[in-house]
Amino acid sequence: MNDITLKNQQEQDEFEQNQVIITPGQMVAKRFFRNKLAGVGMGVIIFMLLFCFIGPFLSPYGEYEIFYINKATGEEINMNDPAIKESGVGLNLKAPMSAAHPLGTDADGRDVLARLMYGGRISLTVGICVVIVELLIGITLGGIAGYYGGKIDMIIMRLVEVFYCIPFIPLMLIISALLVGYGVSPQYKIYYIMIVLGILNWAGVARMVRGQILSLREMEYMQAAEAAGIRTYKKIFKHLVPNVMPIIIIMATMDVGSTILTESVISYLGVGIAFPYASWGNMVNAVNSSVILKNYLNIWMPPGICILLTVLAFNFIGDGLRDAFDPKMKR
Repeated sequence: MNDITLKNQQEQDEFEQNQVIITPGQMVAKRFFRNKLAGVGMGVIIFMLLFCFIGPFLSPYGEYEIFYINKATGEEINMNDPAIKESGVGLNLKAPMSAAHPLGTDADGRDVLARLMYGGRISLTVGICVVIVELLIGITLGGIAGYYGGKIDMIIMRLVEVFYCIPFIPLMLIISALLVGYGVSPQYKIYYIMIVLGILNWAGVARMVRGQILSLREMEYMQAAEAAGIRTYKKIFKHLVPNVMPIIIIMATMDVGSTILTESVISYLGVGIAFPYASWGNMVNAVNSSVILKNYLNIWMPPGICILLTVLAFNFIGDGLRDAFDPKMKR
């Protein structure tokens, strides 16, 4: 009998050793990659990152190279050649799609595919940097408001309401006029735009974080942290904020897509990235002519498709993360 008991114990020990322990992070990843649309979104974002950040190094053309077509011979001329510039030969035309220019050239004679890569690099950078700025401000103020409550909470929430009431487009027009008036170079205008967009968008993050922390601060582990005498900033940023991180990740993912869309809108209105620098938004701005709209789809449609795919991909990822972090979702 003892031999049988010992054998059963050994089998039980071997069974327990062979069991794979799944951590919460692995469970979330498993749920996320089970979502097909989220997987498609991840694939699209990886492709866009490679296309925009690696592609320019493989492209034979630069962002600012101008190509002319000789009206008499039909030959293409690179106007960046000093000798050609001095001769004045050639006519600036929108070149059609060809082996040399797969997406043709735009109204200024620049290769559309090359500018699509450089423009995507700026649009994605703006989206990511703006989200980082809004998260830094929103998490800090939302965490302070939710933890302290009282007058501090009231002041921060009134500030949130003020930022919700700011008219976005008129403010961006005023800021753009100020930047032009003070002679800010287009090269540095992008940094001001990222800071302004980040400052204007933090209110939603702060409100969400504050609401979550108001409920979390009454939990038992927070009472234990209070009894242990842990400093306030550690209780906020080491105990409360990490428990809000799933919601923050979901908000950040969706906000990247909406920020890219916002940058495209303001660039289309002439407020965003200034010429000659490319972004997907100001590339679509070329469609302000009915002739280009009807006859030159290769100029404005590719950046429009890139915006559509990228924003959809980030939304798919955000939906997938929301479902993966939710333990109540049926799988």
